[in-house]
Amino acid sequence: MAAQSFGLIATFDKTPDVYRAAEKVRDAGYRHWDVITPFPVHGLDKAMGLKRSIVPRISLAGGITGLVTGMTLVWWTGAVENPLIVGGKPMFSPIFAFPVSYELAILFTAFATIIGMFVVNGLPMHYHPVLKYDHIRRGMDDTFYIVIEARDPRFNLANTKALLAQAGGRDIQELEA
Repeated sequence: MAAQSFGLIATFDKTPDVYRAAEKVRDAGYRHWDVITPFPVHGLDKAMGLKRSIVPRISLAGGITGLVTGMTLVWWTGAVENPLIVGGKPMFSPIFAFPVSYELAILFTAFATIIGMFVVNGLPMHYHPVLKYDHIRRGMDDTFYIVIEARDPRFNLANTKALLAQAGGRDIQELEA
């Protein structure tokens, strides 16, 4: 019984080569593909056609939640749970609640960012079929790869292999799932 195909992987040696190849794959209409690089490549997300991440919005929501939680905590303890007037101070003042609210805003933002990043990126992912590729470690050193998944609606083994070859890819191999 033959192993199920995960997709194709192509090797690129230089940053401009993988950048142009990513634009060609994007323009061909593929949706389920990725680029593996040893370092961040400026503008590659645009070349891949990726949208802006929602993690900053999740972080903002966490910060606002922390700020509101801090203000509510100070208001509840001062005006409802233990209403004591000391030295003519009001039952609630945002000035007095600010330090607690500020610290909770930072704490909730950090937690929301970490949790949001994990959820959006699908982490933890303990295994990925690309790890079966013999030379994938070079992707952490000096080599670039484009991986097009077989689950993509436009994936056709011959046509996709031709596209990667035409884009400048070499050592194009099929990955098993």
